[in-house]
Amino acid sequence: MKLTVTFLLFIATAVAEILGCYLPYLVLRKHAPLWLLLPAALSLGLFVWLLSLHPTASGRVYAAYGGVYVAVALVWLRVVDGVTLSPSDWLGAAIALVGMAVIAIGW
Repeated sequence: MKLTVTFLLFIATAVAEILGCYLPYLVLRKHAPLWLLLPAALSLGLFVWLLSLHPTASGRVYAAYGGVYVAVALVWLRVVDGVTLSPSDWLGAAIALVGMAVIAIGW
């Protein structure tokens, strides 16, 4: 149960981080309206707050979070950007998630 909650929290954290970076990208590269920077800042604030909810050392949280971030970023690439993922993308995501699980189980 604890690993499931951690995993779901990491997914929410990754979405907040990616959205917080994606919106400024739209402003800077795709000429989207400047007001998108406000929800971007709020999203990055949410990202930091979500990371702070974990009850273990920050370095361990960041290391485990990295595995989930990799997988969520690839799903974002597929869903938002419409890029077809390769078998090596899926394999890399699976390896990253196993690494996250190994670290998180050790908590």
